[in-house]
Amino acid sequence: MAKEESTEQTEASMPDWSAYRGVLIVVEQREGIAKKVSWQLLGEGKKLAAKLEAPLMALVIGENVAHLADEAVQYGADRVYLCEAPELRDYRTRPYSRVCLKLIEDAKPEIVLFGATATGRDLAGAIATHLPTGLTADTTQLDVEPPPSRLLLASRPAFSEKMMATILCKQYRPQMATARAGVFQALPKDTARQGEIIPMTATMREEEIDAQVLDFLRETGKLNLEECEIIVAGGRGLGGPDAFKLLAELADALGGVVGASRAAVDAGWISHEHQVGQTGATVRPKLYFAIGISGAVQHTVGMSHADVVVAINKDEKAPIFQFAHYGLVGDLFKIVPAITEEFRKRRTLFGIHPSSVADASSSTQPTATEAIEARERSEAK
Repeated sequence: MAKEESTEQTEASMPDWSAYRGVLIVVEQREGIAKKVSWQLLGEGKKLAAKLEAPLMALVIGENVAHLADEAVQYGADRVYLCEAPELRDYRTRPYSRVCLKLIEDAKPEIVLFGATATGRDLAGAIATHLPTGLTADTTQLDVEPPPSRLLLASRPAFSEKMMATILCKQYRPQMATARAGVFQALPKDTARQGEIIPMTATMREEEIDAQVLDFLRETGKLNLEECEIIVAGGRGLGGPDAFKLLAELADALGGVVGASRAAVDAGWISHEHQVGQTGATVRPKLYFAIGISGAVQHTVGMSHADVVVAINKDEKAPIFQFAHYGLVGDLFKIVPAITEEFRKRRTLFGIHPSSVADASSSTQPTATEAIEARERSEAK
């Protein structure tokens, strides 16, 4: 009886959030091109909105970006808010956050989602501080409890990425989260789809904005794993940096790129731009090789959505095999060169030449044969 009374008192003390309805996706763009994570979030947001029986909304901010409002509708938004102004051409925290805060005040969405990019994290943090409300960062799973609770279930790896934690925001609205790129699936683009586009007015003039954007310094030649369709990734089981030459040769034969686990990056065997996982890139390639990777949560959260996963590990009980469509138990130093050679033969047979790919090795690194010999000498010692 006492427990029932306590529950009733808790429910009675909860704020009334009945005015907040709908899911809002903040579309991120640069120079009129939307980030893929925005369309991916619209796809996931559609599922959440359906469970809540609420509208799916999108917010597009920038200059000359009306075409992105149309695209947001085509990717699933029922209603799109469009705010265009010269002072919004480049991202700056204050003017962008003011637009978001104004829309949240007027439209009252119960859930607001951002991409877990540098921009998305900055903007979401600023908004959560001003409201105030809770913010779950770098989520990899999203769900909602059905009415009447309507709670957002935002999950992410926790406790040194050894387990998943689901975070709730019971006392405040809107419920907010940032989500990693490559985790969710965008809906097919429907150019015939119709939706409502509502114009907004910018809330700050240029003279009220302290920061100015003078130029963007773009880094060229950097590997972007999130855009790659074939990834050959290696982990602690490679035993050292030399073995990444084997992976580079397989990636070259497949027309793919080299990835790595956090353990391999932390050991200094390969640079961080190759890292896949919670603290690296979240990827959704067509083909993913996990070679010498045990399968810790920190890594699998970043690659579990690959279309096809091939795992190679000498430990038949390695957790990575739970995520693999195909598994090979054995010595990677024998298996990988054999697979590489077979793919090269098939490419030659069909006259296919792989395009230039990112190589994890430098010109001074050993050949595949030399890498195997070095490993055998190490074991002999």
